[in-house]
Amino acid sequence: MDDTGAGVRELFRQAADHAADYRESVGERRAGAAKTFAEMRVDFQRPLGSAGRPAGEIVDELVRIADGGLVSTTGPRYFGFVVGGALPAATAAEILAAGWDQNAWSSVLSPTAAAAEQVAGGWLKELLGLPAGASAGFVTGAQAANTVGMAAARNHVLARAGWNVEADGLNGAPRVRILAGEERHATVDRSLRLLGFGSISLELVKTAANGAIDLDDLRTRLAGNQDPLIVCLQAGNVNTGATDPLRDACEIIRRHSPEASWVHVDGAFGLWAAVSPSLRHQVDGLELADSWGCDGHKWLNLPYDSGFIFTAHPEAHLAALVYSASYLLKSANQEPGDFALESSRRARGLAVWAWLQQLGRDGATEVVDRCCALARRFAEQLQAAGCAIGNEVVLNQVLVSFGSDTETDRVITEVQNAGVCWMGGTTWRGRRYMRISVSNHLTTEHDIDLATTSILESRSSQ
Repeated sequence: MDDTGAGVRELFRQAADHAADYRESVGERRAGAAKTFAEMRVDFQRPLGSAGRPAGEIVDELVRIADGGLVSTTGPRYFGFVVGGALPAATAAEILAAGWDQNAWSSVLSPTAAAAEQVAGGWLKELLGLPAGASAGFVTGAQAANTVGMAAARNHVLARAGWNVEADGLNGAPRVRILAGEERHATVDRSLRLLGFGSISLELVKTAANGAIDLDDLRTRLAGNQDPLIVCLQAGNVNTGATDPLRDACEIIRRHSPEASWVHVDGAFGLWAAVSPSLRHQVDGLELADSWGCDGHKWLNLPYDSGFIFTAHPEAHLAALVYSASYLLKSANQEPGDFALESSRRARGLAVWAWLQQLGRDGATEVVDRCCALARRFAEQLQAAGCAIGNEVVLNQVLVSFGSDTETDRVITEVQNAGVCWMGGTTWRGRRYMRISVSNHLTTEHDIDLATTSILESRSSQ
């Protein structure tokens, strides 16, 4: 096995060439996979031999086998699951990070990885308009961000009530009230289970027409109860793109419980409205919350897996996660691993640093604004053709109905099979919709027009 010198250089070039070939062709590929999971399992399955094989031969075979099951999520006409496509500089930095193989837990393990995270975290706070002194943790995605944010919230509100949850656990602890909107993302419930609260502890606040919470119902639910309080608000409803009225909600919560409350904002993709002067009003009051979670691999077009958690109370963030062992070398300062769940952590900050350098503030704004404009174009064209748009298009999400639930599901399947574009389905307010998410920096008006044509042809194909 030649793992030094010319052998490694040629192998890495070989892999990079394959990756570049894929990226160059992604706009012309099927949007969905050409083969099913069952077919791909057959392709991958073979006896595990006793002897090893040349690395270059394995790379070529992997590319050949994998091709049929690749989904063009990095392409310009993939509109499912709020998926972006990683920018070139971020992908190149990810390749370097894999080659360097740095552990980003501490500045002792990798000064480079720690410095990149700290600087990129500061830039992200500037872009979003968050407090400069907020902590920044680089996590795997919104699930981890919500879990860490609410772990910090649990520490904070129980400490204010005189209870040390890190030492004493939840058995016998004061009751914590947890509120979230009916339209919250399911990761909120999962985080509550992981943190020992249980999903049954969640009290649901009614939501208005486009999915944002009803402030009157929030006031009613808060009235008269002074238990420690965590409220999870949302920036970017997963179906409609709507954001809860953050300023009003935060002010209501603070008046009710100025000391023993915590507001967490689940902003998986909607938080990035803050980078656009024309959209920032949708997240007005964002800075009044206590913690904010969001994804990087969605609208930011960063490689998987990339997410962020910010808290206005770094001491609570640290108390919830920090640990030590005699063999773990740390500097005297706070370390990147103190703000995330994992100890063995790849250097995610390198791709974020490169992404921000490639786009800059203006480029980030342009990506967000353009995706929203293209979502409106989608909605306008489909509505003009007689399709029903189920939401007010406020960001990059569009819900489309083609009549009955059965017919909507049929059209979705036809579109996916056609391969020009890919979008999934959802159930919202008891009705089935095609769910379109415009999140890719490569998507153009031409891509929207091609996708619209494919949708309309699928609608009339029966």
